[in-house]
Amino acid sequence: MNPLAQQLNNTLQEETPHVYAMLSTLGKQIYFPKEGILSQSAEAGSKAKKYNATIGIATEGKGPMHLSIIQDTLSAYQPKDLYPYAPPQGKPELRTAWRNKMLQENPSLEGKSFGNPMVTNALTHGLSIVADLFADTGDVVIYPDKNWENYELTFGIRRGAEIVNFPLYTADYKFNSEGLREAILAQQDKGKAIVVLNFPNNPTGYTPSIEDGNAIIAALQAGAEAGIKLVVVTDDAYFGLFFEDSLQESLFGKLAGLHPNILPIKVDGATKEEYVWGFRVGFITFASESAAALAALEQKALGIIRATISSCSHPSQTFVLHALNSPEFESQKLEKFNIMKGRANKVKSILDSGKYGDVWEYYPFNSGYFMCLKLNTVDADQLRVHLLDQYQIGTIALGQTDLRVAFSCIEEEYLQDLFDTIYQGVLDLQG
Repeated sequence: MNPLAQQLNNTLQEETPHVYAMLSTLGKQIYFPKEGILSQSAEAGSKAKKYNATIGIATEGKGPMHLSIIQDTLSAYQPKDLYPYAPPQGKPELRTAWRNKMLQENPSLEGKSFGNPMVTNALTHGLSIVADLFADTGDVVIYPDKNWENYELTFGIRRGAEIVNFPLYTADYKFNSEGLREAILAQQDKGKAIVVLNFPNNPTGYTPSIEDGNAIIAALQAGAEAGIKLVVVTDDAYFGLFFEDSLQESLFGKLAGLHPNILPIKVDGATKEEYVWGFRVGFITFASESAAALAALEQKALGIIRATISSCSHPSQTFVLHALNSPEFESQKLEKFNIMKGRANKVKSILDSGKYGDVWEYYPFNSGYFMCLKLNTVDADQLRVHLLDQYQIGTIALGQTDLRVAFSCIEEEYLQDLFDTIYQGVLDLQG
């Protein structure tokens, strides 16, 4: 094993032995090279005043070489903020700005010990870092039965983990915290599990109540007190889009410092929150009472980043930083929030009108981009295909009964027609 990896492992064993035991084989072996190209280039950046012949970029006129046909369309930005490589952990100013945003939006983080967010290539990349660091073949990953399909690829296919699902809802459509507790406590023989919490939920658009949030925390604490080491990931992709009474902040804050057997990891980003899907700017943040353990975990995450994508897009980070620092940021974000809330409320009023009889129910939704119909009379995929072929309408079928509708991408004035047409599609298939 590389001495740098062993040094990081020693730190984790001394500072947070429970966290060390959570690492995968790859997680124990990974490290960020101190004597590699990036570290030597960083050292040269501060000392090589005459000539700096280290990093693999081209320069011209004391700045990064670039094409005017590109720069002319980006003239509001300095070339130095666009063309050079960004640090593998992300642009420092952006990391600071995002951390301040997290503190502002998550009051329960006040006084808690957590690291500086590290920039990832959106949330999928952040989740894959978690999988690489903590999931080995046969390790258990727990998340609800209504989930984003990429979890299966990220944890199951890529890392060979065993997926354990529990029903998202109880019979009265509350969050099934007891199902979560049972799924966790069933892992006592293994002694370890990864838990993924995704609120607002994709595909249902559901965020639990504050009371249910407390029950989730209690379920996780029960598992930790039973001796199970828990890597708890809050997938906060749609954070902030809370339209009704529900949790209004990430559970990451309440998890930080909760129990030595719990390692909280927040995965979030500008992707959905700031409506910049193609920018691919995400973040991964660790929480630990030990500053040394945080530094070691971040070095291991850096090693994963260096070994896979090297670093994330510099222009995208610059654009997001510019937005976060803009005086118009909050007002423009509120404007878009109100549009999204209006669409969600409109969908709810349409579905509560009684117009569609007994052909479907809908799962509770109060946040995010989506909602899900539970079809009572036809197969979801047959309806999906029929809507495409006959009406040129796209939806997502999930299993036999569930049809996901993204109200995020339908103007409010067209939502009535959308659901009327889906209803007509059901009638067509019923004959």
